[in-house]
Amino acid sequence: MSLKRLIFMAMCTTVLFVQEQILMIVPNVQFTTLLIVLYASLFKFRESVAIIVIYIILDNMYMSSFHPLYTPPMFIAWLTIPVVYHTVLRKTKNEISLALFGLFFGFYYGWVFIPFRMIEFGITDFWPYLMLDLPFEIIMAISNFVTILWLFKPLSTTLETEMRSLETSYGYRDVKS
Repeated sequence: MSLKRLIFMAMCTTVLFVQEQILMIVPNVQFTTLLIVLYASLFKFRESVAIIVIYIILDNMYMSSFHPLYTPPMFIAWLTIPVVYHTVLRKTKNEISLALFGLFFGFYYGWVFIPFRMIEFGITDFWPYLMLDLPFEIIMAISNFVTILWLFKPLSTTLETEMRSLETSYGYRDVKS
């Protein structure tokens, strides 16, 4: 991997982390799903997984939330995106398909936490937890759908252009390691 590509990945991780912290004042309205889908489409599977792992570690460090019942569902949910993108979605660039995936993912993200919450709070709190979480899942699903539908293609085009210019800058390509 070239140093320029590694720096580009670090910048993408920074954008992912900072946008979530800035938008934290609005519950479940964020660009995280859009950006992770975008990064899964731009980077190789291993590179997108590395971005997500670093993002989750940073997020948990910043929020002081390293907890065995909170951090694992984050890993499970967010790492599902590159897995699904590179298998089920077959690396599609169709923003409608990706927006529908983002819609489903809004619910999936909340559902991944349910077993861990049941361990923490008890099985009797399943329905109250689900009912209380449902409005936030709906908000996240709609937010994912709209942002992916409207922003995936322009961001993808822009970042692909930037990645190509990094590879060809100074008239040579970096040596792959």
